[in-house]
Parts: sequence; C-alpha cells; structure tokens
Amino acid sequence: MPSGRGFERWKKPKPVASKEEVETILRLSEIDEIELKIDQLVFGGDGMGRLDGIPVFVPRTAPGDRVRVRLTERRPGYARGELVELLEPGDGRREPPCSYFERCGGCDLQHLDEPTQLRLKAQAVVETLRRLGGVERPPNLKVVSSNAFGYRMRTQLHLGTHERGRTVGYFARGSNDLVPVDSCPVLVGDLERLLPRLPRLLVDDPHSRIDLAVGDGGVVHSAPPVPALPHGELTRTVETPEGTFEYLFDPRCFFQSHLLLTPKLVEVALGDFADPEGEVFDLYAGVGLFALPLARRYGKLTAVESDRTAVRYLRKNLKACGAGEARTESVTVEHWIDELPAGAARVVVDPPRTGLARRVRDVLLERAPRRITYVSCNASTLARDLKRLLLGYEIESLTLLDMFPQTGHMEQVVQLNRKLGESQ
Repeated sequence: MPSGRGFERWKKPKPVASKEEVETILRLSEIDEIELKIDQLVFGGDGMGRLDGIPVFVPRTAPGDRVRVRLTERRPGYARGELVELLEPGDGRREPPCSYFERCGGCDLQHLDEPTQLRLKAQAVVETLRRLGGVERPPNLKVVSSNAFGYRMRTQLHLGTHERGRTVGYFARGSNDLVPVDSCPVLVGDLERLLPRLPRLLVDDPHSRIDLAVGDGGVVHSAPPVPALPHGELTRTVETPEGTFEYLFDPRCFFQSHLLLTPKLVEVALGDFADPEGEVFDLYAGVGLFALPLARRYGKLTAVESDRTAVRYLRKNLKACGAGEARTESVTVEHWIDELPAGAARVVVDPPRTGLARRVRDVLLERAPRRITYVSCNASTLARDLKRLLLGYEIESLTLLDMFPQTGHMEQVVQLNRKLGESQ
C-alpha cells in the first residue's frame, strides 16, 4: 500500500529552533492528552486540528470530529497524536468495513464513506499544491474514481511465524509489527480468496515477504515462487485509446494496481495530443504502460528506465506491440537527462514518490519540450516540481484519479504546455 503521513509534509523541523519553537516544545511536553476539533484532512490521510495554533496530526480522524488525543510526538512546528476517544463524530463517518482496520497499516480512511473520502482527498491535494507550490486550482480540475473495494490486483505481504506455523499479513501502522490477515476487502477476489490458504503453502518458505499479482484470467502469480502458484512472468491486458495492449511483467515490477482505473489513467495521461513526425520521451517508463500507446502517436520514442527487470519487460512489450525500433535506455533519468534534445514534441514523466531531481527539472526548463505530462502519486513533491516548471510552462489540465481508495493518496496527472514566447 502507499505510505506517507500528512504531518511530515506540513512543516519539517528546522535545524535550529527559534525561541518560540522551544517554548512550544516545552509547553507540549507538559501535556499528555487533549481534546481537539479536527479541521481538515491533509495529504497522506491524517486529520489535523490546532492546539493554540499548533498543528496536531491524528490518524483515523476527519474534519468535524471532536476527539480526545494522546500526544505521541512533539516538534517545534507541529505535534502528532493517537486517537483515544471519539467524542463527537463529523459528517461521513462509518464503521470500518474491514475488521483489521484499527491495527493494519494498509488503509487510512475506511472510517469514512466513499463520497467523503473522495471530497476530502481532492481538497487535500489542491491545498498541498497551493501551499507548497503556489499552484492555484485550475478551472478544469477533474476527479475520477471507480470501485472502492475489490480493486487492487497487486499486493506485497509480509511473512511471520507462530507456534502453529506461518502467518501472512501487513505491517501495523507506524511499525514493523505484523498483523496477520485472512481477508482484505481492497484486493480483487482472486487475491483475497488466496489469503486463508497462503500460510499452508508457505510452511517451509524462508522469505520474509512475498509479492503477488493477478494476471489475465484471474491467475495469481508470485515472486519469489510459492508452491502451487505460478511464478514469474504474467500478462495484463489494458484497453487504451490507441488499442488493446498486453503487458508482460512479474510481481516484482511496478505496475498500477487499480483494476478498473488503470486504463483511465493511460487515457488521461495520453490526452488528445499526437505528432506523427515528432519525438516523445517517456521517463521512468517502467514496463511501458505509457510507452506502448505513445509509440503509436509519435514518430520516435525513447523510453528511460533504470530497473533492469522492468527494462527487460519494457523491451519485450515494445517489440510485441510492433514498436521494436523504439529506443530504450537502461539508466537513471538523472544520468540520462542531458541527452534530452531541445524542443522535443513531448516528455512524459512518472517519477517515484521523491519526484524529479533538481537537475531533471532544470534540464526540462532549459530544453523546453513543447509539452510535459507529469504523472505523480505524491502531491508534495509534485508541488515542489511544479513551482519550478511553471517558470516556463502553464497548466492546461489537472486530473486526480483515486487509484488508492481507502488510503489518503491520489494519483495526479498534470498536462503542461510551454508558454508562448519561450524557447522554440
């Protein structure tokens, strides 16, 4: 599951605390429990209230809640707490559908109904972009959602032992304590039905974790190998505006996990843009989710990916779809970026949670491709990168896709168009 906490992104501790910050810490050190009104949901899924102006971040809460909170962390600019008692619920609260929710660290928001989750998550992304990046809400902002349960076709499980044998599950929130599970309602049915059987299949397995992914036909593949399960390469078919593509990968590779929204993500990222004579660059290409349909819209394609396993499948997938002449670079984007030519038709970036390195941002501005498509799962690093890129680009559209229901995360797709008068 995606991870990350809103309080970490709200205000980082400074190297040297001011007099006021020292006084804040001293004051907080005298407080154990407080009553708090939660004002908003921040990016990452935590609720936030204020104690005399000091932000306090509390998991499993939401706007409108009045709660009793035990402080667990005190910093110069914020505090973190844990929910002791819900004194008065806010709008949209419900009983969590999953019995493991209180302990399991996989989900953040099952205590809220889906319409409330979607509204608050979108608000949190927009606020993060504004506060950290100075990005005003675009007039054509779109929010896209689909199944909130039974959607996840990939998962990573951790393995443990007890006196009766093996256990499988997820880490508890904020720790490496294993929470054994035999059900998980966010998984697609073929994965969830496997959970009760897995411990018996793993009696002699020496590994501490296992990656599982569902291929076409509902077949579950594993890495490392699990007795009685296929392992290694699987196929996932995705419908895109450029046709149907079959993607080969194995469970260790990154691939979008939402069964129904992955095709929509490709559609949104592609947009309506094409240039049969132009060159497109797909950076952080993975196994080719965007590269394959891009290869049909542009005269030339260069795909850059550093993970060797992903590159192997990227090349297989490009060849299988008839784009065998596309160029692939097995290197980090940071090492490759100086090869980007000036004035390219388009660059697509889908970086990890850390976002773009400074050098990558600088070269994109310097070489000025006509269009940049930025796909992000982290609003805070996206905000930082947009703050720099908007020196030479304008936001044409922003789409938020709820690829991770029941968590505090959303996928963001930003279409950037080079400003008129910038380098040609």
